[in-house]
Amino acid sequence: MRASQQYPRYDIRQTYQWNYDNAPAPVELEPADLPGSWSFCGLPVSSPLGIPAGPLLNGKWVRYYASLGFDVLTYKTVRSSARACYPLPNLQPVQTTSLVGGEQRVSLSETMQGSWAVSFGMPSASPDVWRKDIEQTRTLLSAEKVLSVSVVGSLQPGWSLEELADDYALCAKWAIESGADCIETNFSCPNVCTRDGQLYQQPEAAALVASRVKQITGSVPYLIKIGHVPDQSQAQEFLQAVLPFASGIVMTNSVATTVVDQKQNLLFGGEQRGICGTATKQASLNQLKIFTDLISKLPAEADKPHLISCGGISSASDVKQFLAAGAQATHLATAAMCDPLIACQIRQALSNSVDLFV
Repeated sequence: MRASQQYPRYDIRQTYQWNYDNAPAPVELEPADLPGSWSFCGLPVSSPLGIPAGPLLNGKWVRYYASLGFDVLTYKTVRSSARACYPLPNLQPVQTTSLVGGEQRVSLSETMQGSWAVSFGMPSASPDVWRKDIEQTRTLLSAEKVLSVSVVGSLQPGWSLEELADDYALCAKWAIESGADCIETNFSCPNVCTRDGQLYQQPEAAALVASRVKQITGSVPYLIKIGHVPDQSQAQEFLQAVLPFASGIVMTNSVATTVVDQKQNLLFGGEQRGICGTATKQASLNQLKIFTDLISKLPAEADKPHLISCGGISSASDVKQFLAAGAQATHLATAAMCDPLIACQIRQALSNSVDLFV
């Protein structure tokens, strides 16, 4: 196996559009098989390894990471109309210890130390572009891979919550028609201050949107992506609100804070940005344990959503730790963007493991 430095990756020095247009081609590798039987919200897969919404800008990026050993590929969040990405920098390395939420600020780092501030703003190609791309991607992607599509409503001036919910549902409908195996609604974006980026903090609104989307998805697995929820009562309120609709809950979409340079000047206009990477691992693990405990207390006859973890996972031991804490699958974003071979390395380390479920 060649050194990972020779494999293409997202170039943080270039714009989002440049990276969209310069996606790498799939590679020929044979990642190690994992013991046991795996599934993702009822769909059979070869491993619990996936990529959340974010790194997979289009179908070419999806197929590239599929060839690198990931089995659940989440197509980056799409909208009912085109939206441009925020200007550079979109990925800014930061220096910070483990985050728990509520931190006032983190400092820039000249080099990547495992975590970065993410500033994309949920951009999207136009529907005619992404619908065709998803259809082609599902056709070219091997049958054993799962293609999940992340969608978000695009709040317009004067819109009611019902209109936002309908927009979510429209995108879900289009994604299913294009061949999506799963639908994920993004209820959390720390870089968007409007309601479409904060639904996970509004249980009643989240339930209304989820109910509209569920009417569209039918038997297609439906997942909800949420942000940092460190409080058990808040987690319980949200879980009860979406319980009738969600096949799975994906978490954690970063920990938000402001970012300063070496002279303590605020970046990004002083607005918060989501911090992703190793600094969020403990917060993500704590949140997983909260939701696992809440789900364990549901009545036996209740439909229990699967828990999909992301946030700071970057090694085989991390994968085992999150699986043991209640995750059905583990998604890697920052680690996969920094080291394209990370899934191959994790699969090799786990290939002879006999205690993946312990």
